[in-house]
Amino acid sequence: MADIVINGGASDVVRIIVILTIITIAPFMLLMMTCFTRIIIVLGFLRHAMGLQQTPPTQVLVGLALFITFFIMSPVLSEINETALQPYNEREIETVVFLERASGPIKEFMLEQTGTDELEFFRELSRDPAVEALSGTGLPLSVVVPSFMISELKRAFIMGFLLFIPFLVIDTIVASTLMSMGMIMLPPVMISMPFKILLFVVVDGWGLLIRTLVTSFN
Repeated sequence: MADIVINGGASDVVRIIVILTIITIAPFMLLMMTCFTRIIIVLGFLRHAMGLQQTPPTQVLVGLALFITFFIMSPVLSEINETALQPYNEREIETVVFLERASGPIKEFMLEQTGTDELEFFRELSRDPAVEALSGTGLPLSVVVPSFMISELKRAFIMGFLLFIPFLVIDTIVASTLMSMGMIMLPPVMISMPFKILLFVVVDGWGLLIRTLVTSFN
């Protein structure tokens, strides 16, 4: 029993349970508590706007979104490692303190990206006077996470709409030109797709898109 209980209750058994739990919910945390959602949605909008159904492949887009997510979240992950993970590994803090310290930087990141209207909406929806009196990092994750997700979806769809505009202009011009030439049976998408790809390459579309995504989180 003495071998199990270490540092005031933070035992090896509890540490293993915590690690396994984090590994299990890691995919959900990636989707709900990081910038991954906004990035993958915008990349999906780009593929549809260009009329490319399977290019780039979904695996490539997911991999790109993952590495951009790690790049953007690196300051948050470094802070969690320094303030929570390292002291926990050295048995300087207990499991409860570790979870509190680890959730702090993530909450700060999500609150910076969350709109005031969405946050107020879920605070009122909770119908808990104690929650409504809280603010900032004092809010529970049950309020911060859905507010963050709604804000991310809203921003992703706005960026997707802006991505569609130049490609929609090209589709309209090509369709009007073919109709004026009497080539009604020729699909406009077949003609406009090479021009959309050419436009995207000429303006360094990937660089502009990634730069816009990264700076949108600053």
